[in-house]
Amino acid sequence: MSILSGKHVLLGITGGIAAYKSAFLVRLLKKAGANVKVIMTPDSEQFVTPLTLSTLSENTVISSFTDEEKNWNNHVELGLWADLMLIAPATANTLSKMAAGNANNLLITTYLSAKCPVYFAPAMDLDMYKHASSKASIEKLISFGNKCIPPESGHLASGLEGEGRMAEPENIVNFLEQDVLSQLPLYGKSITITAGPTYEAIDPVRFIGNHSSGQMGFELAEQALNLGATVNLITGPTHLKLAHKNLIRMDVISAQEMFEAATSIFDNSHIVIAAAAVSDYKPKVQFDQKLKKTEEALHIDLEPTPDILKHLGTLKSHQILVGFALETNNEEENAKAKLKKKNLDFIVLNSLNDKEAGFKKETNKIKIITNSEIIRFETKSKAEVANDILVHLLKFIS
Repeated sequence: MSILSGKHVLLGITGGIAAYKSAFLVRLLKKAGANVKVIMTPDSEQFVTPLTLSTLSENTVISSFTDEEKNWNNHVELGLWADLMLIAPATANTLSKMAAGNANNLLITTYLSAKCPVYFAPAMDLDMYKHASSKASIEKLISFGNKCIPPESGHLASGLEGEGRMAEPENIVNFLEQDVLSQLPLYGKSITITAGPTYEAIDPVRFIGNHSSGQMGFELAEQALNLGATVNLITGPTHLKLAHKNLIRMDVISAQEMFEAATSIFDNSHIVIAAAAVSDYKPKVQFDQKLKKTEEALHIDLEPTPDILKHLGTLKSHQILVGFALETNNEEENAKAKLKKKNLDFIVLNSLNDKEAGFKKETNKIKIITNSEIIRFETKSKAEVANDILVHLLKFIS
């Protein structure tokens, strides 16, 4: 999933030969999950048809202040609709109009009305791009807070080779993604999250496990990704899916496998949130063959699994370490003891005594406990709980 997924992107297309690339650009933006609306200047229609762009964007393409029925195309509403505005290609003529505020077409009036970040991708011939007036327009637009997607070097429509060619659609989308990510509060942070149960084998068929679905950990991972983090998701057996270009998923089965995975990436993690329900015990002996049922009682010796969180607490240097506690009695006291024993920065407590909390529930009710305070929350969906945890984490970081 791209950071552009769900974003409203307003694409402005101007009258240059590079306008033919706009069809590919719309397709890539849609593939990234963006909602795309297109404004064309009248001259751009000589290079690419509105029908092509409306088909690809799944929205009506507009190029004038009124439509065929003389209904008004409201440039203010378009500017407010957009999460970001992209003008590509941006010709020398359009750059000059933008810099001067010369609002003689729908595209420029919408640009002047936009409250969102505005990006522009210059496209013109080599000498035009190098001309002092073009450079002045670009510098002035950047000084206004607009963001220039630099042109590339290559074969130009004039037959010359050089700088001025509009960035390729793939590079434009990548520029947008990286710039949007860079504005997010967890950009540049590597977060490791453990999720789900672990299964401890008795024999090839049977295991010791628990009822954890992994949903809480997956919700935390998704929220962290949306805040710009790179997420290492270490998950036990679960049916849950999550896709994102900044997600690294590591599937494990046993507590030992989760221990090894978490330890191996701990040094490179800025934040670790241990949301997994790790089995506390495992069979001392794992049988190679399925145990046959008999009339006699079966006794299985158990031994402790590695304490992942405690071990990470002993290794902690620069990391922020967050744990979870699922309790049934003496809840706050037990959570506080775990906070101290495992060298955590804070711990998230939930209780099996709350009907809305626990395994295989769509909701959760938590308390966040630090060394100095207890913050209590009402029952919420697990997505909302994940948001509460990350909001606290951001305050903790700041």
